[in-house]
Amino acid sequence: MEITNDLCQALQCQSQDIINAMNLVSSTKALIQELRDDGWDSLLTKVNSFCEARNIDILDMNARYVARRDKFYPQDFEDHEKIGLRRQLQHFESDVVRLPEFKNLSRISDLSQWMVMTRRSTTYPLVYRVVVLVLTLPVSTATAERSFSAMRIVKTRLRNKMEDEFLTDSLIMYIEREIA
Repeated sequence: MEITNDLCQALQCQSQDIINAMNLVSSTKALIQELRDDGWDSLLTKVNSFCEARNIDILDMNARYVARRDKFYPQDFEDHEKIGLRRQLQHFESDVVRLPEFKNLSRISDLSQWMVMTRRSTTYPLVYRVVVLVLTLPVSTATAERSFSAMRIVKTRLRNKMEDEFLTDSLIMYIEREIA
């Protein structure tokens, strides 16, 4: 997590500097590879001893992955909150959905702003939390997707061996193609 933190922070900035983002992708990739090559066993040993000391279940890395459905952020909601969310959604539907001002909302960002202005964010805090989580999902992935999408277009199999500086220049030209 520490290795990828700077990259994640850079990709979530509103003003995106593609050159620095691409450099962070390269350095993050190199640091992760270094961790895999030299530090993975010691890190795993430290994590396991930390978990054992605090009676935390240790994940079996060799276990088969089972996909779960209909859960965006299960760790963000306790079991009692999930039950409360169902109840709040019933109240929200009964109280809010019938209002003409609610029917005029066209985007989820408008819904979140309206909930704050009408103080329904405090009346229905779990519903508001879901709205906020849904709002942050595209923001956290869109910038990274745009960067990698541009890189996939620019860096083809024919140009696979290009130097970083040439790749950066090509990406800038592609992203700013209207100005260029």
